[in-house]
Amino acid sequence: MNDASPPGHLLLPGAPESPVLLHVPHGSRVIPAAVRSGIVLDDAALERELDHITDAYTDRMAESAAGRTAVRPWRFVNRLSRLVVDPERFPDEREEMLAVGMGAVYTRTTHQEVLRPAGHDGLPLDGSGRSLVDRYFRPYAAAMTDAVTDRLAAVGRVVVVDVHSYPSERLPYELHGDGPRPPVCLGTDPFHTPARLVAAAEEAFAGFGGTGVDSPFGGAYVPLKYYGHDPRVTALMIEIRRDVYMAEPGGAAGPGVESLAEALARLVDRLTDV
Repeated sequence: MNDASPPGHLLLPGAPESPVLLHVPHGSRVIPAAVRSGIVLDDAALERELDHITDAYTDRMAESAAGRTAVRPWRFVNRLSRLVVDPERFPDEREEMLAVGMGAVYTRTTHQEVLRPAGHDGLPLDGSGRSLVDRYFRPYAAAMTDAVTDRLAAVGRVVVVDVHSYPSERLPYELHGDGPRPPVCLGTDPFHTPARLVAAAEEAFAGFGGTGVDSPFGGAYVPLKYYGHDPRVTALMIEIRRDVYMAEPGGAAGPGVESLAEALARLVDRLTDV
């Protein structure tokens, strides 16, 4: 955690000709002090929750992968914890995770304990009384939309690759956690994930004990401006089971981080050439 309030997101430029945008939304543990004050957990409990909810080392994987590619991809990195806001949720009633208190602003923990009081949607962080959605979610979404728009203008297409991780054992908040938990889960969207993306990822990650599709987590992130209607925007989610590369929960990284970065770099190279 941090008392400062750093920029909520960071766009790291890649090669001008690259269509690939690596998106790392859940790798940070940073919670600004004003946001921390609205969370009811004590410090020890909050640290445990961060261990469970953070996609640890995914930012490191993306950075390492970017340095190994023939054509450097662009990277969009969330610099704040998803306990501030979760930028990949719908900000309204369309979000199915509202059923477990984990919409754009979480009110429940991974173990379904109270995180924020019911109905809490933010605190006056800048003197204007703006909610967490207005203060963090909407600017993040706008910046991600701009990043995709810029790639479309420059290259004519964009491939958004979400870099995530997930626990080896199901947590109580998971709505669809009763299926397979492969070493690498590929999340897809019926409109934005053509078969060639899945095939490229299956090949790139073949050396980790197997891949699966949309279990235990499915879907892929596309900005709402383009979602469901613009085929120039394709997307794939990479969900890496955490025991493949780290000690759970929230422990040290192992050699799998660099092996996975190498696989991610292979995928980026393949998607750049497609």
